[in-house]
Amino acid sequence: MQPYESTQSSQIFFSTPQQRIDLARQQFFDEGKRPTGLVGEEVIQSWGRCLNSRRSPGDSLMLEPVTAKRVHATLGRNRQLLAAASTELTELEAALAGTACCTLLMDATGVLVHAGRSLQREAHQLMPALCRVGVNLAEGLVGTSAPGIVVKTGRACAVQGREHYLDDAQALHCAAAPIRDPTGALTAVLNLSTESSPFGFDAMSLVIQHATAIENRLLLARAENELVVHFHTNRKLLNTPFEALVGTTDDGRIAWANALAARLMGRSGQDVVSCFGMRMAPWEGLLGKDEPALVHLPSGLAVWARVSLHVQGQFAARRWVKLQPGGQPDVTATALPQPVTAKAAEEAPPRPGVDVRLGDLGRHHIECTLQASGGNVSRAARILGVSRGLIYRYLRAPTVP
Repeated sequence: MQPYESTQSSQIFFSTPQQRIDLARQQFFDEGKRPTGLVGEEVIQSWGRCLNSRRSPGDSLMLEPVTAKRVHATLGRNRQLLAAASTELTELEAALAGTACCTLLMDATGVLVHAGRSLQREAHQLMPALCRVGVNLAEGLVGTSAPGIVVKTGRACAVQGREHYLDDAQALHCAAAPIRDPTGALTAVLNLSTESSPFGFDAMSLVIQHATAIENRLLLARAENELVVHFHTNRKLLNTPFEALVGTTDDGRIAWANALAARLMGRSGQDVVSCFGMRMAPWEGLLGKDEPALVHLPSGLAVWARVSLHVQGQFAARRWVKLQPGGQPDVTATALPQPVTAKAAEEAPPRPGVDVRLGDLGRHHIECTLQASGGNVSRAARILGVSRGLIYRYLRAPTVP
């Protein structure tokens, strides 16, 4: 008797992951039983969806053709995602350079927008066909796979070997994690795949870590005229992929929060007072120090916090905020400049006359207008009512003329 045959006494006698998966497939596909405990629930549910779609495990793995026009359109739609993910993808691929793993980044529909190189890619049979920008790896097309499950459920998972639904895909091993937008909706999927051999390391932990870092970068890139609060119980984790992030509006509302921030705050409300237990002052009232502040949340949890100001997706200024007991700013610190809002920058009519001296406007106001304009000199000149040449001379000069 084989150790993975389906008998009540033999279910505990499989000695390898392969035997466990074989028993699960036998129970599910041949006997109509639910193989609970043999494979993950997310895999069982995916098998069920594939079966309900009238697909057979013996069906061929059919990948849609990818044209140059489709590649161009795919890259164009995901320009912001690729920009935010660029640093993390480079670091991840450098870490994996000595392995047979390939890094894949997909949009929320499962369409591949980035495929990294693999050390042994030329020896692979499936990877060259899969790792092409524009290929759709959604569950409905390629059956059970880690990225397909993430697209369907929004939850990180790994799919190993014969856990893949289609026989043609069972040489693959993959681990994938979601990347979410400010509303918590799925915006992309990061995946690691290897062919023939299982991972020799904890691929799930690695892909979750880098997906979280990309998510944080994307949240900051999409921040518009927001004060972003960075916090953590461990001050050493500030400015790392593990920090909590909250975007706040100038009227004290919570615009968005990453997953860690939501867990730490408990999301007891939708405003700064209910979530942080303190009142965030207007821009001109924020005061800066070189050290992060130790803040107690309403739950009593102590966190280290800092803030950064983002105008139209661009980092404008960074200050440490030190709070006195009760959440009041320390008035001995240096005040942040008051920014011109992006909306005001867009709607402001041209000021009459272009012979205004920049020195008359004040260095403070010029810098704030440039920040609000995202560094766009033409827009700043229109708001200030001066020529672009005057602003360029101001930028080059050591002092305001």
